[in-house]
Amino acid sequence: MALIHHTTLRPTKLELLTVWLPTRPWYRGGPDVPALEKSGGFRLDDPEGEVGIEFMVATDMSGPERTAYLVPLTYRAAPWDGAEHALIGTMEHGVLGKRWAYDGCHDPVLVTELLSLIEGNAPAMAQSITDTRDHEVTRSHSGAPFDLDGFTPEPTDDRDGTRLPVPGGTILHVHRALASVDEHPPLPRQGALGHVATGWQGPNGTRPRAVLMTLLDA
Repeated sequence: MALIHHTTLRPTKLELLTVWLPTRPWYRGGPDVPALEKSGGFRLDDPEGEVGIEFMVATDMSGPERTAYLVPLTYRAAPWDGAEHALIGTMEHGVLGKRWAYDGCHDPVLVTELLSLIEGNAPAMAQSITDTRDHEVTRSHSGAPFDLDGFTPEPTDDRDGTRLPVPGGTILHVHRALASVDEHPPLPRQGALGHVATGWQGPNGTRPRAVLMTLLDA
């Protein structure tokens, strides 16, 4: 169980993402610096209790139209050897000390628990409350169980998001710039083998919903 500490972070997560997001090929903003607000998300628990796992929705308010981005993050108490390419930045946590924040799509701890969520074997947890499930998150899976023995994530970013090959000859498509849908709960697209979906805080008190990840045949 992840213990949520309500304390200070310097710099904040949003300050780190303000620098990092414009370097991504799926970033939709222009040349101006993004103005980010935290709009939602959820967490997963690391069974070993060592790595923090968060799926944050951050909304860029700087343009004429708001864009909500999905950012899977992991937080570690020490540098992750060989993962400098996935490092977003470091923060000073008011309780835990220095923390290293990584793009979670590269982190086997996050990906393993995400696939467990898709299979229905790991619950989505509330983003800011300890030991509380997030019942707004929905998932589905119609394929064979994942064999994760020796699995190492090798994600690829492009304009459409992040493509992550997973065991069983499938691709997990992580939708980075979120598009709202009318269904409640949101449903995966036709032909998908699995999905994860939830809502986030939209303008004027609205709560749009989107499919965050889609499992597809390779």
